[in-house]
Amino acid sequence: MTELTDIAYSTDGPIAWITFNRPKYRNAQSWRLLDEFDTAMDLADADEAVQVIIVRGAGGNFSSGHDLGTPEQSEARKAKGIGDAGIDFYNNFKHYNLDLLLKWRNARKPTIAMVEGYCIFAGWMMAACVDIVFAAKDALFLPALLEYFSLPYDIGTRKAKELMFESRFLTADEAMECGFVNRVYDLADLERETVNYALRVAENAPMNVRMAKVAANKSQDLMGYTASLESGLSDYMLMMTNQGSGRVQGMRRLGGVDLAVRGLKGERAGLTPRE
Repeated sequence: MTELTDIAYSTDGPIAWITFNRPKYRNAQSWRLLDEFDTAMDLADADEAVQVIIVRGAGGNFSSGHDLGTPEQSEARKAKGIGDAGIDFYNNFKHYNLDLLLKWRNARKPTIAMVEGYCIFAGWMMAACVDIVFAAKDALFLPALLEYFSLPYDIGTRKAKELMFESRFLTADEAMECGFVNRVYDLADLERETVNYALRVAENAPMNVRMAKVAANKSQDLMGYTASLESGLSDYMLMMTNQGSGRVQGMRRLGGVDLAVRGLKGERAGLTPRE
């Protein structure tokens, strides 16, 4: 099997497990991690025994978002020789932030995100492109105007505006109320219940599950889903090139994330520290 570093891949009967394996960085998504995730998805797709794919994060967090400059990511950027503008920059940016996610969204087998801890920005994007989201009660979700901008489809336009304007975390329960999360469990029960659900899915005829997914995704696409994502990427890049979504000086953290974290600490208007 292909050697993986930032992704752990294993199978157990009809289930393939794909784990973001950078706990040191709360599973920040580097290009290497995304490349390896794509490899793992291809492995699961090619394995006739696999009927369901479960995605999770190591170390108590799903994903803290984009890799904004770890040593590994800096080396990868230097090796590719990609600058901050031009056609090579655009092609690379679109590949990692839209094209791959659309590919995974349309994977032939059902996918489940098992979320605990932080699910921030690119973490939200990952959860958004899978079929089902199960979450621990401690999970915290942070959406925004992102490169994979499915947010109005995920939770509705008004709720999307509310959250983007404010920059705040959603609890797992609130994310379920919005329709982004399917089920919320105590952390001790999350893996067991996710596996049991996956096993029940695997009891169905693969053709039935496959066509159900095709029909559901096709229904979204008839409402403009994929075309909207293409447009959203352009809006994000326009924001980015006009000093939007900038990182906090001296930190590997974007401004919107910093506001949300300050909200957890009770450092914003009208908020008290979260217990």
